[in-house]
Amino acid sequence: MNLKRLLVAPALALAVFALGACVTINVYFPAAEAQQAAEEFVEKVLGEEGEAAPAGGDPQALRAPVRAGFNPLSLLIGEAHAQEADITIRTPAIQAIQDRMAARFQSGLQAHFDSGAVGFGKDGLVVLRDPSKVALKDRVSVNQLVADENRDRNAVYREIAVANNHPEWETQIRETFARQWVASARKGWWYQASDGAWKQK
Repeated sequence: MNLKRLLVAPALALAVFALGACVTINVYFPAAEAQQAAEEFVEKVLGEEGEAAPAGGDPQALRAPVRAGFNPLSLLIGEAHAQEADITIRTPAIQAIQDRMAARFQSGLQAHFDSGAVGFGKDGLVVLRDPSKVALKDRVSVNQLVADENRDRNAVYREIAVANNHPEWETQIRETFARQWVASARKGWWYQASDGAWKQK
């Protein structure tokens, strides 16, 4: 009996160690931290006048759910490994893109959001929603403005994922930012709902 116990104990310990090793490698997407990072980034781009409340009037409606409560895996692995990873948006590349986007918003895009010509797409990009609201002579420059903005948006979603050593998070980061652009939109601006329909805040 004792010999059996001596043989089983190390095998059990090895299994627990292997399980712990697997868990620490598979870090899940930190939704709450990503939402906070997106809010910080978007608010800087749009400036101080942007409203933080999401469409529909419920400030929590577009926020990612925060995981709370007891995590049973913390019994097997250290609490530090069980925590969500932080999301950083403070790298030189990300800051450079953010600065370009803020300057572009102030110098041109804001007026087109205010007029209703452009809106936030459901994919985290900017869409020329109503070309009739742009003077014919300005349409080429507005199309270029939208293209430049979307190039930077695609780049920043990818850069944030890469900067956090999880390129596979790019889609989830894009979705988080798409929600936050709408949440921070000002009254009267247009945004695209998940079914593709355009709505006004």
